[in-house]
Amino acid sequence: MAHRRDHFQMLAHGNRLFAAGGRRTGEDPDNGFEPTEPQGDIFDIADDRWLATVPAFTLAEPRAGLMAAVVHGRLVYAGGESGAQPAAHAAVEVFAPDTLARAQWPALIAGRHGTGIVLADGQAFVASGSGNRGGGPELTSIEAFAVPGPELPLAGMAHHPVMFDFAVAQEFAEADRTTFTDHRLMATFTPVSGGEPIAVRGFFAGDGDAADSGAESGGIWRLHFTPPDAGEWRWSARLAHGEDIAIDLDPDAGETLPGGRWSGNLAVAENSDGSGGWTGRALGPLHARDGAMRVNGGRRWYKSGSNSPENLLAYTGFDGTWRVGGNARDGEADSGSELHRFAPHVNDWRAGDPQWGAGRGRGLVGAINYLAAVGVNSQYFLTWNVAGDGKDVWPHAEPGDFFRFDISKLAQWNRVFGHMQARGIALHVVLQETENELLMDGGDTGRERRFYLSELAARFAHHNGLIWNLGEENGPVHWRPEGQNTAQRKAMIDWISAIDPYDRPILLHTHSEAVDKDAILTPLLGYPGLDGLSFQVSDPEMVGSETAKWLRLSREAGRPWVISMDEIGPWQDGAVPDANSPDGHDRLLALAMRAHLAAGGQGVEWYFGAHHPHNDLTAEDLRSRDLLWRKAAAIRREWEAQKR
Repeated sequence: MAHRRDHFQMLAHGNRLFAAGGRRTGEDPDNGFEPTEPQGDIFDIADDRWLATVPAFTLAEPRAGLMAAVVHGRLVYAGGESGAQPAAHAAVEVFAPDTLARAQWPALIAGRHGTGIVLADGQAFVASGSGNRGGGPELTSIEAFAVPGPELPLAGMAHHPVMFDFAVAQEFAEADRTTFTDHRLMATFTPVSGGEPIAVRGFFAGDGDAADSGAESGGIWRLHFTPPDAGEWRWSARLAHGEDIAIDLDPDAGETLPGGRWSGNLAVAENSDGSGGWTGRALGPLHARDGAMRVNGGRRWYKSGSNSPENLLAYTGFDGTWRVGGNARDGEADSGSELHRFAPHVNDWRAGDPQWGAGRGRGLVGAINYLAAVGVNSQYFLTWNVAGDGKDVWPHAEPGDFFRFDISKLAQWNRVFGHMQARGIALHVVLQETENELLMDGGDTGRERRFYLSELAARFAHHNGLIWNLGEENGPVHWRPEGQNTAQRKAMIDWISAIDPYDRPILLHTHSEAVDKDAILTPLLGYPGLDGLSFQVSDPEMVGSETAKWLRLSREAGRPWVISMDEIGPWQDGAVPDANSPDGHDRLLALAMRAHLAAGGQGVEWYFGAHHPHNDLTAEDLRSRDLLWRKAAAIRREWEAQKR
């Protein structure tokens, strides 16, 4: 099978065998209970072959020594042991192989492993087993619970994304533009207790395992929904086709494909750990309110993050990624000729961390692990830099084709984004840069830009710690007089607001000089949908006064902005490597971070100057700023403690 495992369970249903759980014993010699294998494998008896991996067939709590049974055509997994906790697991998970839906039953009263499930007279019984991982205590108790009927509802937790996979008979292909333009999966989630329904757009997922398989075709459509509240939800989904339906805001547009309607219930539990699915701390969804980034309970969220490398996604481990051309313009870093490998961080990858294909992804995932370990909680990155500085990041199948998307690359991006969220790192998604902001639709939010933004929102908006940024250095300046105008910026804001069901924060990255900020930002004061500014400031001495100025102007306009300090000048230096900072970055921290926070700012992401090693485009070893990360995180925590 595709995934190695022992201490697992095999269930037979229909013409197939389902292998789930277990551990890859020996991969972590220091921990005999890890790593556990979350992904299941399916064997087709009639075809005598293992099927392509189905990502939906996973365990939310990976464990070995679990119990399993088939109930009403559903696969039920209970209990087990892992290195994640000393006590045996109590979770009971359900997988529906016909619809690829996942659910949860009430947890066991006593966690246990090394035993089984017996079905009798409409009840499920579990007995004995061990209460902790490894050996005892050997349990003597017996539990019984009523088996739900064949219509098993989905279950989830507030603020935690729930994934839906829909299998259709029709084969779709990435190579066909109409797959993306003329087909649309939409679902509506309505709280039973009353309230406004939430419309969520899905996306084409190929064979359902494109991140690992590299598949460019298939019959799986996928959708992520992040429920904002606990309670019962009713949902209905529809896959329809029609000309350019993918950018049609009418939920009833198009003709439904054969077999393209689904419906059901979603039982959402309270968020018991408060994590919101993007960090182990009790944060929850990130949103902008009253001029501040806030999390659950309205508590203000501050950041100490990384602005570099801005072409983080120009990574050799991703499918369909290469450099279109070099960049060595005056005033910019030279991107060189190589994609990122992050080789110095391969050893920061840990068993059980995400990867894809044949062990790809370890350098980038390891870099994320390192940043999280030194206190970084936000990462700035471009999702499209064609004709820009790096010329090496795009979500499309080809850099110049705006109507076909690379489904395996985007699935790999999402795997990385999920890991960033799990490590407490916010996703600062920068949608374009000043060099290419007129490339789609001449700067308008027309057909090209709408497809681009809609696809990104469908695939990534479910992440709780996500921030949209309209673009780096947005707008015309003396050194580049071409750029989006006020009306075009407003149209882009309006479209993102219309397609993002979660109202994630929307920022605008500014130019560095005060005169350019005055010209570009003044007409946007008070505009609905724009939540704030991502500052670039050429002179660190000006950070505090500029932060205070735009906070005051936005308050006076009736819509207070969030201000974050995300690119500190001068451009050739920025935040230099530790080895090149004689005072250990203390002056820079005082001017660019402490003064910014004192003026009411939200936090800082550090830009790496173009004239230094591991710069804005070429950074490979993020330990080059180890002292900076640690000092900035300490200042952030000190500030959080004061404000708390």
